[in-house]
Order: sequence, then C-alpha cells, then structure tokens
Amino acid sequence: MTDTRFHPRELLRGFLRPIDLPLLLLLGLLLAYAFVVMMSASPERIPSLQVNTAVALAAMWATARLPAQRLLSLALPLYLIGVLLLVAVDLFGETSKGATRWLDVGVTRIQPSEIMKIAMPLMLAWYFQQREGQIGLREFIVAGLLLVVPVGLIMVQPDLGTSLLVTAAGVYVIYFAGLSWKLIVPVVAVGVIGIVAIVGFGDQICQPGVDWPGLREYQKHRVCTLLDPTQDPLGKGFHIIQSTIAIGSGGVLGKGWMDGTQTHLAFLPERHTDFIFSVLAEEFGLIGIVVLLAIYVLLLLRGFYIAAMAPTLATRLLGGAITMIFFTYAFVNMGMVSGILPVVGVPLPFISYGGTALVTLCLGIGILMSIQRSRVLAQA
Repeated sequence: MTDTRFHPRELLRGFLRPIDLPLLLLLGLLLAYAFVVMMSASPERIPSLQVNTAVALAAMWATARLPAQRLLSLALPLYLIGVLLLVAVDLFGETSKGATRWLDVGVTRIQPSEIMKIAMPLMLAWYFQQREGQIGLREFIVAGLLLVVPVGLIMVQPDLGTSLLVTAAGVYVIYFAGLSWKLIVPVVAVGVIGIVAIVGFGDQICQPGVDWPGLREYQKHRVCTLLDPTQDPLGKGFHIIQSTIAIGSGGVLGKGWMDGTQTHLAFLPERHTDFIFSVLAEEFGLIGIVVLLAIYVLLLLRGFYIAAMAPTLATRLLGGAITMIFFTYAFVNMGMVSGILPVVGVPLPFISYGGTALVTLCLGIGILMSIQRSRVLAQA
C-alpha cells in the first residue's frame, strides 16, 4: 500500500535541492547587513525592502530550479525581447529628470535596460557555445556587434551606469571566451591615455562651452566634478564632498549604529541608494567596511569556483561573467562614493535600496546555483 502521509522533511529537502548553501549563506549575510544599514539610513523603507527581498529570493529560487541548458535556451528570445523593448523606450518611453528609461505597460512601469544585465551574458555565452571549437576573430566581431546594439540603445536614454554594467557583462564573456591580449592591450592603452589627458588638461576641457564627443553635458560635469569637487561645493560637488566626509569621519570603529551625523542631519544625499556605503562607513567604520569586503570576496570566490567547475563552455563563460558583474557593481559604487570614480548611479550590490536591482542581482545568484546544480547532477 502506498504511503501518502505528509513528510515535511521530504518537502524541505525538495525545496532546498536547487540551493547552493554557501551562496545562500553569503547572500543572507549581505541582506542582513542591508537591513541593519537601512534601518539607520531610511527606516520608513523597511516594509518595501522586505517585499523586494521576498520577490528577489523567489526569483532566485525559481531560476536555480531551471537546468543551466534550459536557461541558455532562453538566451536568444530574452535578448531579442530586451532589444525590442529598448527600441520601444526610445519611441514611447516615459521621461523623468531628463532621461527616458521607463516603459508603461499598463499595470506597471518597467525598465527594459535591466533585462539586458542578464540577457547580455546569457546571449553571448549561448552564442560562443554554438561556435565552440571554431571561435576566431569573426566570432568576436559578431559578439561585439551583439553587445553594441543594446548598449547604444541604453546610452541614448541616457543611462551611463546601466550601459557600463551591460558593457562589462558582455566584455567579461568575450574575454573569458579567449579574446587575444593583442586586441585588449590597444584598447586599454587608449583608455589610459584618455584618463591621463583628462587629468592633465582638466582645467581647459572642463571650461563651459567645451563639448565632449559622445557625452551629454551632465556626464561631462560628473567627470569634471570628480577632478575638483570644490569648484562647486554647494552644487555639483556637494554629493562627493559630503560622502567623503562621512566615510572619513567613521574612523576605525565608526560613530555607532544610528549615530552618523552626516546621515541623520541630512547632509548625505541618496543615502538609501547610491550612497549607502557612506552610511555604512560612517557608522561602522573601517571594521564594518572590512566585514563587507570579506563577504564580497567570499561571494566572488564561490562564484569563480562554480564557474571553473562548470561542465560546459557556455556555463563556464556565464558563471565567470555573472561573478565579475558582482565585482563591477561593488567596485564602481565604492569608487564613486569615495571620489575616485564619477557618480554614475550604480548601486552597492545587495545593500542599496532598489527592487529592480535586487531582483537582477538575485537572478545572477540563481544562475550560479543552476550551474552548480547542473554540475552536481552531471557527476551523479
């Protein structure tokens, strides 16, 4: 006779089967850190943060349950849908604060550029898998074109931060696919020369009336403000000046939870989103920063392990790119709030408030879990 009794242990085991426990533990630590910092930075947002976190974790779990090859089979349709939605934003999108980034779909608004943070590495990993064993210059050119199309559509919105992240996601896949250093070094050299030129001739090229090819006026101001925020301490330089004061005043041990003066006297702008790292640094000091960095490093190491042990070329490329996206988020955010990179609106991963960004990041965690599960099943 068949035993039809309810077995909670079996149900729990089935629920946890797609979950990679080290990744889940590290994610839990980051989300707990986010709630602690948010309770000081913007306590009124805790209820919505709870909802965002629940939705993001559900998306992660659902993604982790899908076999890696099934995820890759979704690459082409997801990429095409993302590009079409970006075109629709350009034609019918809603404009806010001078940027057209949102699309009204009736019941809600969506930001199609967020889709490309996942669709881009998926698409390129799938493409290189189709060309496995014959990857050459032509394949890299095609991959570059696949990357340029959505990035160009995002830049015209304009959205420099998202275009940077989508570009990074695609470039990581291309690099891991074996792009020759002979092609990488000239690009890096041009970038270094450009940075040196901007620093060396900043006083001249930052003058009013001087146009920077390919950049909007506000983007030029961000770079010029980075070079010398004291030129406009109450205007364009206010954010960076207050942020660096908050970070520096935290010292080694910090001022204490909920005792940050820059935060609670409202000197620190966007303290719940882009500048939440400054809140953390002011209240928890160097010790708090080191703890956060340690969790990030462990997350990256776990991601790279999963990528290195992945069973196929596509899953290795995808796992490596997703892991490097986490690094890019953290590096750019910490750099911009510390005054060493321009402010481009990139959140601190898993810490900054923002439902869309959190869901996107947790989808990345879910993809890594899916890759790890596929490896385990392949070895069984």
